[in-house]
Order: sequence, then structure tokens, then C-alpha cells
Amino acid sequence: MADSEQKPTPENMTMMQAFEWYVPDDKKHWKRLHDQAAQLKATGVDNIWIPPGCKASSPSGNGYDIYDLYDLGEFDQKGGKGTKWGTKEELLALASKANEVGLGIYWDAVLNHKAAADHKERCEAQEVDENDRTKTVSDPYEINAWLGFDFPGRGDKYSEQKYHWYHFSGTDYNADNNKTAIYKILGDKTKGWAQSGDVDSEKGNYDYLMFADLDYSHPEVEADVMNWGVWLSKEITLKGIRFDAVKHFSEDFLRKFITSMDETHGEGWFFVGEFWKDSLDDMSRYLERMGKKFSLFDAPLVYNFSQMSKTENADLRKVFDNTLVAIEPVNAVTLVMNHDTQPHQALEAPIEGFFKPLAYALILLRNSGYPCLFYGDMYGIDPAGTAQSIPPACGGALPDLVLARKLYAYGEQQDYFDYATCIGWVRLGTWDKKWGCAVVLSNAGPGEKRMWVGDMHAGEVWTDVLGWEQGEVTIGNDGFGVFTCPGVSLSVWVNKDAEGREKFGKFDADIYKS
Repeated sequence: MADSEQKPTPENMTMMQAFEWYVPDDKKHWKRLHDQAAQLKATGVDNIWIPPGCKASSPSGNGYDIYDLYDLGEFDQKGGKGTKWGTKEELLALASKANEVGLGIYWDAVLNHKAAADHKERCEAQEVDENDRTKTVSDPYEINAWLGFDFPGRGDKYSEQKYHWYHFSGTDYNADNNKTAIYKILGDKTKGWAQSGDVDSEKGNYDYLMFADLDYSHPEVEADVMNWGVWLSKEITLKGIRFDAVKHFSEDFLRKFITSMDETHGEGWFFVGEFWKDSLDDMSRYLERMGKKFSLFDAPLVYNFSQMSKTENADLRKVFDNTLVAIEPVNAVTLVMNHDTQPHQALEAPIEGFFKPLAYALILLRNSGYPCLFYGDMYGIDPAGTAQSIPPACGGALPDLVLARKLYAYGEQQDYFDYATCIGWVRLGTWDKKWGCAVVLSNAGPGEKRMWVGDMHAGEVWTDVLGWEQGEVTIGNDGFGVFTCPGVSLSVWVNKDAEGREKFGKFDADIYKS
């Protein structure tokens, strides 16, 4: 088949979580992302997962303490107009810029609960065991709970739905006696927690997570949130949705929601859920129940990275053992860090810094999974110093690893997983993305691998795009080269004359410059 008749090789796609927990509370985040959009796209980032943009319980809330789905920083509610991230106008400007440069946006949908109710309502409830929500620890009695949502700042714009006690299945506070507990709400219109099998079975029934827990068996709740999804996608140009806390709310509802979004906007939307659990069987079964039109973050892989980073001379050959990407390569979103795993003040880092370059190479330069970068690793965490300030990961080389993925990590993959503390692999390239690459990484001393990159590369001179390993490798007539890497490090070898080599080392991580 002539080259002109061959199908173009699909580009490698990369997403980035475009926030971290300690992003400065200055209402300028949408503006900063607007200004970064072109650079991110040029570096090889295709889609950004932005933080929850709905009105939170306070102007400083990160959005998981969600108050009003329909307020994207437009109405004066809960202490101000804008969210922590900025105003709706600034969000729309970001979406417009992202669309202009070809950068997709994934929305962070927090659909499990509501917070910061406008008034208290009386209802019958029953306390349950915190560790087994199927066990009651009190008789039914009346409580006075924050369960009334009127949205006075927004009124009836976009949605006339108000929320009352009967729209919720649980809450965590009784104002009559100031007692904090997990209360299962009772009454004619609710029947306790979601049905077994519709939410995760952890803690007996993991329907309740926090705040006022929405009851998706109530038709008004389902209708309002379904309407919100269609409304949101018409307000803002999106490419997909990241769903928060999917273990905790109705799978049946989520399937309906995804189907509705596909019917409204056509196939091709990307959906990923936060199902943070180390049970691979539970994750795989969840994907099966969701009809595989869904992805999950590969939590077991993160656990492997963490363990290996804390174990001297860990066996790198086992890094993908018992991971989601190993059994569901199409439906696994691979990652190294996110806002839930980032170090919080004095807490120990879940993945040691020296291991991050290795971990990122393992998710970015291989042929399985959809890699997700972390904002804190690209730009650093909390440069203002209000918590624990951490510089960009990988010595600032993470953008170059992303660029190497976009330009060179194509074609057949051949693994050299033949030594515990030093592994390597080769990507042979394709007819139209011909350059290929050779990767060597070590978690001990300097590493060396004799690897075959193809006799089509005979005579070429290859160098490390990261510049961490000096010297050159001339590919032999047999297509082999001897590739090295520094101790506790990695190298990414590519033809020194490959297209795009001049683009490396150009990323400006100073996102907070005035």
C-alpha cells in the first residue's frame, strides 16, 4: 500500500488536571489558564480537566463543597459573585480561548451532594454506624437539618427547582442538639440509602459521603441534574466530564446522564470517574456495568508508584502488576498525582520526588492508557507559601516528557524488562510518525540497555531529548544501539535530527508571574 493510501497515525492524547488544592485564592485561575492555553497545546496537552466551576459554600471553596450547580460565578450568593477560580465571564473567555487553540475542556461534575443550605428543615431521621451504614444506632427521631436550598441570588433563572429535605437521603448535622453524625433521612418520599448494587458496598452502603446527600431515586432530583448537564454543555464548549465520587451516587442515574449527553451532543464525549479504590475487580466490574463508555483513574497504579518510590531497589518489572491499565488499557486514565494525593502541609508525599520522572515516563511514553498530568507537577504547588511550597516536578522536565510523547512515542512497543532496577522499551514509529524513541530508566545506579530500534534507523545518531544523559548513540547496521541513563533517572533517546527537537526546553512554568 502506498503511503498516500495509508491512514494517518492517530496522535497521542494527553490530559492535564488544571488545578491543585492550594491554587491561590485570588479569583484569577480562569485568567491564568486562559493565558496558558496556547503553551499547553504546543507542549502536547490536548485536554484540561478544570476544577469544579459551580458556586461553592464560600468564596474560597474549591467546589467540592458545592452549593448551586447553575451558578458558574454569575450570581451574588454565598459571599460573592465569582467562585474561587473567577467569574462566569472569565470562564467563558477561557473556554473560547481553549477552543481557539484546540484545547479541550473537561468539566469536574460534583453531583453527589449539596452544601451550605439556605435554611433548616425538620425531618425524621435515624443515626447509622459510621463504618457500616446498613446498621442503625438509634431509633427514628426528628432532627432539624440544613436541607433547604432556595438559591435566592439566582432565583428561578436556568432552573426553578428548589431542594428540600425529601430530596436528600442523608445528612451529617442536627441543629437541635448540635450533634454531628451520619443521619439516614426517613419519610414517605425516601427509602433510606440507594439500593444495594447502585452504589459501592464499602462501609455496607457507601451512598453517604458528606454534606446533604442527594437522593437520585427522587424524580425531581434526577430531572434537575439531567437538565443541568444539557444546560452546561450549551453554556460552555466542553469535550467531556470528570465525575467526582462515583462510588457514592447512583450508577443507574449516571448511565442515564451519559446517554443523555451522547444523544444531545453526539458520540465522542469523554467521561471519567473518580473511583478511588485499590480493588481491581471492583473497578473492572464497574466499567462493565457502565457499558465501557466510561473510564476510571488507575488508582492501583498510583499505589504501585508510591510503594516503589519508598522501597530501595524496588523491582520495576512489576510496576504494572494488578493495575487497571494492564487489564483495561482503553478505559484507564493513568496518573502519578492529583489533588487528592498531593502532599497536604506536613503529610508525607505519597510518591517520592526522585521517582516522579520515572513514573511519568511510564505513563507518557508507552502505548496503553490515557495519561493525566497534574498541575502541581507542571507548575509547582502553592508558590505563595501559604502551605507547603513545592517546585515543578521532574526538575522542570515534565513538559519535555509530554512533548516527547506527542512527537515520538508511536508504533510497535518492544519491552526490555529484564533487570529489576533498570528497564527499557522502544517505540518503533509508524509510516508517518517515523522517528520512534528508546527509553531507559533506573531506580538504582546508572543504567544501560542494548535495544533494537529497527534497521531503518541504521547509521542515525540519537541523543537524549531531556539532556540528562550526555553523549551520542550511533545505531548499528543491525538496528541496535546501546542506550544509557544516569543513576536514579531516565533518558529518552531520539534521532538528533528528528523533527521537533528544537521545541524542547521552552516551557515557561512561571504561571504566577505578574
